[in-house]
Amino acid sequence: MPEPLLHTTLPAIALAGPTASGKTAGALALAAVLGKQGTPVEIISVDSALVYRGMDIGTAKPTPDELAAVPHHLIDIRDPLQAYSAAEFVQDATRLIAEIRARGALPLLVGGTMLYFKALFDGIDDMPAADPAVRAQIEAQAAEQGWPALHAELARVDPVTAARLAPADSQRIQRALEVWQVSGQPLSSFHTTKKIAVSACGISARALFSLEPDDRAWLHGRIAQRFDAMLASGFIDEVRALRARGDLHPDLPSMRCVGYRQAWEELDFQAAKGPDAPLNLAFLRERGIAATRQLAKRQITWLRSMHERHTIACDQPHAVAQLVQAVLQRLQQQPGGQEPITP
Repeated sequence: MPEPLLHTTLPAIALAGPTASGKTAGALALAAVLGKQGTPVEIISVDSALVYRGMDIGTAKPTPDELAAVPHHLIDIRDPLQAYSAAEFVQDATRLIAEIRARGALPLLVGGTMLYFKALFDGIDDMPAADPAVRAQIEAQAAEQGWPALHAELARVDPVTAARLAPADSQRIQRALEVWQVSGQPLSSFHTTKKIAVSACGISARALFSLEPDDRAWLHGRIAQRFDAMLASGFIDEVRALRARGDLHPDLPSMRCVGYRQAWEELDFQAAKGPDAPLNLAFLRERGIAATRQLAKRQITWLRSMHERHTIACDQPHAVAQLVQAVLQRLQQQPGGQEPITP
């Protein structure tokens, strides 16, 4: 039986940040330092796009070498046709944290899906699980009547939720109607009920380290470089392969991921023009980078609402070393801590 961790009572450490902020490099560096000190690390991905198989380039999935360097979890666990909810993430992450701790290792939660972090820290509304049959029925109704008609139907049964959704927001309209049909209660009613306790996990924003830029222009430059690298690595061919399956469509959560949505739409435009029409790569690049910048803005807004987090300026020199030192200091603050650990 492995010895329990001696230097911390924290159930896990969390590392977040906007896209392209350097989370993977920071996580691997942290795992290397802790591993040398006798504390193995296992990474739990907190990313709603990395769960999907066959979506590697556009999600900036860790490379095979990076995946081999440190054990990773919650990557490639779903087909793009399947959904993966925040509730499922909380269940999976809570189970993994316990299993990793039992192995004498430190769980390191890494990613940029802030809804997952918030659900893990604060609990989630105890809503009914997805019902594939009901969902298929709603999709068939939408195909016949259109999503604005279903939005009007939602306004009759759940005016509070309908008021905050656009008539074309198919994914959220579908979920709200599904909840109503399965439970007989409006989605809005669940937001006022007691949330599922996460005491089995016990992690909070006090264990969250956040990579955030002082200069937003630095992050914008990194986003553009990353998108260009994706295009050069065959991102368009990856999306073409997903389209060629024939069972995927742009309203699926997987295909609504930033980059994939814009590439799918551009390929639709190309197909409508004819088989020999060129792909407007410049326009796709512009739209993809703009959408990624908007995602980063939303991620930073989420992070700033988590006031207990520890921030590291990711655009400053030696940011990774500062992150490692900050985490080590946080671990040493726990009861029963060891002698100071140095990188």
